Amino acid sequence: MSTPLRVALVHDWLNQVGGAENVLEELHQLFPDAPIFTSMYRPEAMPEAYRRWDIRTSWLDRIRWSKTHHQWFLLAYPFAFRSLDLSAYDVVISNKSAFCINVRVRDDARHLCYCLTPTRFVWNFASYVRGEEAGGLARRTVPPFLPYLRSVEYHAAQRVAAFAAISKAVQQRVERYYRRPSNLIYPPVDVERFAPSREPVEDFFLVVSRLIPYKRIDIVVEAFNRLGWRLIVIGDGRERAKLEAMAGQNIRFLGRLDNAQTDEYRRHCRAFIFPGEDDFGIAPVEAMAAGRPVIAYAAGGALDTVVEGVTGTFFHAPTADALVEAMGRFQRMDFDPSLIQSHASAFSRATFRARLGEFVRTNSGFTAA
Repeated sequence: MSTPLRVALVHDWLNQVGGAENVLEELHQLFPDAPIFTSMYRPEAMPEAYRRWDIRTSWLDRIRWSKTHHQWFLLAYPFAFRSLDLSAYDVVISNKSAFCINVRVRDDARHLCYCLTPTRFVWNFASYVRGEEAGGLARRTVPPFLPYLRSVEYHAAQRVAAFAAISKAVQQRVERYYRRPSNLIYPPVDVERFAPSREPVEDFFLVVSRLIPYKRIDIVVEAFNRLGWRLIVIGDGRERAKLEAMAGQNIRFLGRLDNAQTDEYRRHCRAFIFPGEDDFGIAPVEAMAAGRPVIAYAAGGALDTVVEGVTGTFFHAPTADALVEAMGRFQRMDFDPSLIQSHASAFSRATFRARLGEFVRTNSGFTAA
């Protein structure tokens, strides 16, 4: 009787909740006995359930400020991940948007990488520091180290046995920066919580987003100021005061709401507006799961999830002018809520588990539970 393969999960950091943590939770469901290795862990910032997991941290976890100001320590992360001892594991699965690809595994072990994106700090530095709190310091100190960091990450990528990417845009980056092919496996979205229905549509449009510069909510505010149509913005962030000062009386900012409250707005909006360029973009899929069309900037993961004329429409420049033009086209279009919901089901958690489990079986010989 063969000995079961030992599996470990690797995650960049555990000090905030976002799309990467949605993926980690699904990986934990697939491999509940696998320990989770990470650079640092801030329990009070994470869901209660994480405190029951086997989480193991690097030496960065012991450094003051690393959990609340992780951007200050960006140059240290490759070395922190190299220091983790994974010698006991046959299969290591990294859930990577930053530096955890740098882990070392045994020569006969398999490192499988679920790539949320090649590290933006390394490959798209100017965009990363724009608007970041640590941007000023980073702009002054990091550029001389970028060639070295790119070399380190490129060589780490060559030690990965197989890659999966969350969107076609990320697949292209994996090929461009790492010279590696990847499987396309869309990340999990909790579409199951939206039962098929035909909720009455109300006369407002919806944004659900963190209010930070790269999300480009300023484009939406400017466009709706011109249109005079009702817009509801759910979410918070350091740009909120600036955006509220820009906004006319037709635009309401509700701050953070829980899922149940936000879902009520998703079900009743005329359409969901998605103006930024994300690697995937969970929010528009959630809107489609509620049966509502999406008006999205034609870039990044939205190109994978929105179907022109079927589940929404695109605008092709990141400007208020382009969005206003798209809103005019939207007014002349008809959408079938049941067809939109059916399309969203392709991005379910169950689909992710099936495809990720097959990816791991194919590339390691391990059979997921």
